[in-house]
Amino acid sequence: MKRNIIFTTLIAAALLAGCNNQSSDKASGEGGSDKLVIGATMLSMQNEFIVNVSDAMEAKAREMGVELITVDAERSALKQVEQVESFIGQGVDAIIMNPCEVEASSPAVKLAMDAKIPIINVNSETSAKPTAFVGSDDTESARIAMKYIAEKLGGKGNVLMMHGFMGQAAQIRRDNGAKEILKANPGLKLLAEQTGEWDRAKGMSLTENWIQSYGDKINAIFAQNDEMGMGAVKALEAAGLKGKVLVVSVDAIPDALQAVKKGTLDATVFQNAREQGGRAIETAVKAAKKEAFEKEVLIPFQLVTKENVGAFLK
Repeated sequence: MKRNIIFTTLIAAALLAGCNNQSSDKASGEGGSDKLVIGATMLSMQNEFIVNVSDAMEAKAREMGVELITVDAERSALKQVEQVESFIGQGVDAIIMNPCEVEASSPAVKLAMDAKIPIINVNSETSAKPTAFVGSDDTESARIAMKYIAEKLGGKGNVLMMHGFMGQAAQIRRDNGAKEILKANPGLKLLAEQTGEWDRAKGMSLTENWIQSYGDKINAIFAQNDEMGMGAVKALEAAGLKGKVLVVSVDAIPDALQAVKKGTLDATVFQNAREQGGRAIETAVKAAKKEAFEKEVLIPFQLVTKENVGAFLK
């Protein structure tokens, strides 16, 4: 009889411990912590600007006492959807997604919304409408860059355009913005356009191919991000053409700012990674707490040239 009582007591204790563990295992939270847990899936942690956004998110999460779980989608929309499914399974309080693609990442938004978990798109968009969007108007960034090129070339010349990862919102919008300005300046001719997939090495290789095809016919290159722009600069320098070809890009990453200061990159368009990351966390926290929040947060772009680059260098 005594043995049965002891056995029953042990089973009850084990069941109670199991219940306690289950309640404290929300997401990857630490031992019963009540703090909010946010899951974030990022386009690519090989991209310097995206890393800057991620770092800003980490800093803001620490400041606000929020646990942030960040994963790398490695440019795969399929992987990104699976990561969001995993966050839903873990029971996170909110999700931040830096979408890989406009369409292919959209199912992740629907999954989160169906699960009643707020999902905030940061930096890039999906066709499916999330809880909120935090970023900048990418169409405007391309307008700013192409207007600068048009001004410097006096409205006449041959331009090449280097696209980002095809199908991503920034690529689509920057293409639209650039072509809007090209249309308004009929003296500018778009010689060629091709993707460099946001990558510096691919941007360099693509420029090398263009130099082979067009040589001294090239007057300007618009690269949809700094990584590709820096690759273009390197290829032009190697061919002895940099002094003859304007290169303008977008993001204002540290390398690009230094290149603008030296005069090797003619201009970049500043995109505020710190603001985007920080505001994404703030919006996710408010949405998780069911507090009032802005459904769309747009942070302005700014042209950076040799004349004002000092204001952007830290």
